[in-house]
Amino acid sequence: MHLFNGVISISSVSYLIFSIMAIVALGYLLGRVTVKGISLGTAGVFVISLLYGAFFYDQLANALKTAEIAQQGLKIVENLGLVFFVTSVGFIAGPKFFKNLKQNFKSYILLGVAIILSGGITCVVCYLIGRNFETDHTQFLALIDGLLSGSLTTTPGFSAAKETVKNVYGANANLAAELESAVTVGYGIAYLFGVIGVVLFVQIMPKIVGANMDEERKKLLSVNTGSAAKALGNLIDIDDMGLGAFGLAALIGIIIGNIKIPLSAKGLSGTCFSLTTTGGCLITALVFGHFSRIGKVNIMPPKKTLECLRELGLMIFLIGAGVAGGANFAKYFKPIYFLYGALMTIVPMIVGFIIATKILKLSLLNSLGSITGGMTSTPALGTLIHVAKTEDVASAYAATYPIALLAVVLVSQFMIVIFG
Repeated sequence: MHLFNGVISISSVSYLIFSIMAIVALGYLLGRVTVKGISLGTAGVFVISLLYGAFFYDQLANALKTAEIAQQGLKIVENLGLVFFVTSVGFIAGPKFFKNLKQNFKSYILLGVAIILSGGITCVVCYLIGRNFETDHTQFLALIDGLLSGSLTTTPGFSAAKETVKNVYGANANLAAELESAVTVGYGIAYLFGVIGVVLFVQIMPKIVGANMDEERKKLLSVNTGSAAKALGNLIDIDDMGLGAFGLAALIGIIIGNIKIPLSAKGLSGTCFSLTTTGGCLITALVFGHFSRIGKVNIMPPKKTLECLRELGLMIFLIGAGVAGGANFAKYFKPIYFLYGALMTIVPMIVGFIIATKILKLSLLNSLGSITGGMTSTPALGTLIHVAKTEDVASAYAATYPIALLAVVLVSQFMIVIFG
């Protein structure tokens, strides 16, 4: 980018950094706009990122020399943000997480499975109806499976769908490649509403039910009665900001998250399940936050550090995911596909909310926290923390997230295997 006859020239990595800062500034301005008490908050960054990806992705690719470099750069941004966010959430939730999990273990399992299963059933219904209007049923099946992953904003489900397509149709390399592309297209189309829909849901539902948020926070605290702050005594800090302990938890989490568990007879060369970086960092940080110390060494970063890294991580993640998603969304968008994806987001949330509040009798904030985990929605958790004005909702998210993660991987594979 050249301004004032070349006096200011921004190119290569500088252009990427310039773009990120512009998205941040405009995104937070948009997030401040409030209509009847509803705002996008940090998700405003995601909307601006999508628009940037739709209209300026080619310029970014040119500035970075190739589209492949641009994709890799955005993936680094996205994953770095994800690590910052989920590790912070794990540390914050850790002191109260295990007591909450013990009290509501069966409820969290039921919710995680029910939310993903209802999304899978909706996906099947959309496929059975939609294939009557499609000429290539196989390609449509791959696309609809991608829509399911995008509607639940789940990268593991997306990866599992692509891997299953490759395994089932691998005998025809060209067909397998086309179907993998169809999965990617579906994921990109549904991802937009998959993020925005859940973000709006956690803000709208308290208003619909007329919730008294002060009372709801008290109900949540009555469940999360673990020791929020242990008397640690005179411990050795790795550093004043707690970044050393944070980095150690993230490092271990990345290793754990990338351990592969085979799900087929092909072993590690076939379809595998892993917690992913998200799940690994989340679980490790929960353990670090729960114990808070290793011998005389303090492994619990200060709250201010965690709050800062949580917001920074969410912002960076939304930029990386939004710019890449915007490029695919603009290229392949069809209204009917968007509708299918929206239904796969809306139905599981409603089903999950009814089960949580009416059957399991969970409090409102515990229910919404569980739904963000069941929907594997990192951005919605960030919004819910702001709405609830307490980080304790993260415990419910952390409890349902791993269950939903495994369920969506299995559902994504079964769609291809059963109907393929």
